[in-house]
Amino acid sequence: MGPTPRAARALVLLAGFYLLGLFLLAALAAADWAAAVHTPGPFALKVFIVSAVLALPIVRGMFMLRTPPYEDVPGVRVDESREPRLWQTVRDIAQQVGTRAPDEILLTGDVNAAVSEDSRLLGLAGGTRRLRIGLPLMTGLSESGLRAVLAHEMGHYGNADTRLAAISERGRVHVLRTVAHFEERAGAKVSKERARQEKKAAAAVAKGRKAKEVDTTGTGVTYRAMARLYTAYGKFYLRATLSGSRRAEFAADVAAARIAGRDATSSALREIPVIDAAHDFYLNCYATLGVDAGLLPPPGEFLGGFRHLLAARHEELDALRGELPTEPVSPYDSHPPIAERVARIEALPDDGRASDPVRPSLSLLADADRSFAAVEETVLTPAALGLRRLDWPELVHAAMSVQTERSAQRFGALALGTAGGEDTSPHGTHGGGGTPGHGADADGTPGHGADARPGADTDADRTSRPEGDPEGDRAGAATLGALLDAIDAGALWRIAERLPRSAEAAAAHGRAAREFARPQLRAGLSQLVSAEYLRQGRARWQLSWAESAALELPYGHADELPAALEAAVADRPDTGPLRALLEPVAAPETSAPAQAPAPGPTA
Repeated sequence: MGPTPRAARALVLLAGFYLLGLFLLAALAAADWAAAVHTPGPFALKVFIVSAVLALPIVRGMFMLRTPPYEDVPGVRVDESREPRLWQTVRDIAQQVGTRAPDEILLTGDVNAAVSEDSRLLGLAGGTRRLRIGLPLMTGLSESGLRAVLAHEMGHYGNADTRLAAISERGRVHVLRTVAHFEERAGAKVSKERARQEKKAAAAVAKGRKAKEVDTTGTGVTYRAMARLYTAYGKFYLRATLSGSRRAEFAADVAAARIAGRDATSSALREIPVIDAAHDFYLNCYATLGVDAGLLPPPGEFLGGFRHLLAARHEELDALRGELPTEPVSPYDSHPPIAERVARIEALPDDGRASDPVRPSLSLLADADRSFAAVEETVLTPAALGLRRLDWPELVHAAMSVQTERSAQRFGALALGTAGGEDTSPHGTHGGGGTPGHGADADGTPGHGADARPGADTDADRTSRPEGDPEGDRAGAATLGALLDAIDAGALWRIAERLPRSAEAAAAHGRAAREFARPQLRAGLSQLVSAEYLRQGRARWQLSWAESAALELPYGHADELPAALEAAVADRPDTGPLRALLEPVAAPETSAPAQAPAPGPTA
């Protein structure tokens, strides 16, 4: 369908909204006339009032012509003097598509590329064109893949999609606005009626009578009926306009294949869901790992660190590329499923232009590091920008140490009976595999650390105190010491009863109950031991972009610790091996104090 038929259809759908409003106003006027002619004066007056109240949202929806402005996406506007290669690439692609190039290019912090246009006169006249390109998207795409994405976006300009979107958007806004007005009035009337009935019920109770149950079932029914009429038209409107949006996406894909090549376009479409999933993982598990501890990666690395993850996990990502996402199809989707788009592109004849994934698209930027730092300033909140910055190895060690300490404190408090109620099991704050650190291994050894999700529990207070704070170290050591003393005193299985248990575990007795509790005891004790190693400065969390962060223990301890933990939670507990491992190594005596080495460069 060409631009003219699509514009005519959009105008007809928009006109339908106004026709519906005129029809409803005429119906209300007819009801007023009938009431005035055939009913007594008081009843007619009530009909007039109801008609006026119902007509107000209809009139407001019809004549509030201003549509809400588009929300500004955080980003950095770059001109041609700053990014000449990127601008030249965009201009070349626009020329090949046969359309006017955008007037502005913004670099953003999301996995997306999009175009918009400030059209006028309901889209009949064009306006300022803007192209938004996400740096994470550029990080994951090759230059040929980015050219395909840019050709797709220029295809939207060439097909007048951005201009005609103004008409469809206006209709959507008016319908939703009118429905919201009716729902708001219905809600207000229900609240008023509820307050009236509650007041009446309170008065009845005060007089010693039985209060009636509050019932607002029929309140606001006329408002909701009007809202349902507009909702029905809104669904029809959305189905009609969004089906056109999906066809526009197919047309833009064809334009991309014609300009950038079939294989490059197909490869880019396959790559985008992978980049999106990997970027979500990166933000949750790396970039925000230290936020609760008041830490962030170095300037530019909050977005730029995504490069390290993609380089280290290419094998995992290769497996994802072969599996296109299966998305539930809805008539209200603005984009067709990726699988269907890829199938249509790959069904095109071979054009002889193979995809070239060698050169990264970030090479189109004059200074990628500077761009990452600049966009980061617009993406992060002022509070986040004020957090302490650490290089990645130091950040991972500090953040994971905080999470280990918090987990150890919670388990220790529950095991010793000084905390109640909340889930303080060692796995309560630890997550799934693949994060910079996740929960203790199945055998309870501290091979992996805490979950790096944004909401993961951390101990910000610990990071605010200097390293080696004697008070904090003594408290942590005392908790571990008290627990080991309790185990030696024969209280191990009484401690197990304080831990959260499943229904099956709670119903077990004897040896079965001990087998249920043993893994939880072992894992919790492992957290306390890990925290003690860290307090002594004898262990360190190691950053890995390819797998979970690992806690590096003193030489030989990784082999001895599992057996020591098993001995501590055995049927006849023995904490001796564990105490021996945790005994600090005495510093050799010297005639003069050793001089601390000069600080070296960080990794």
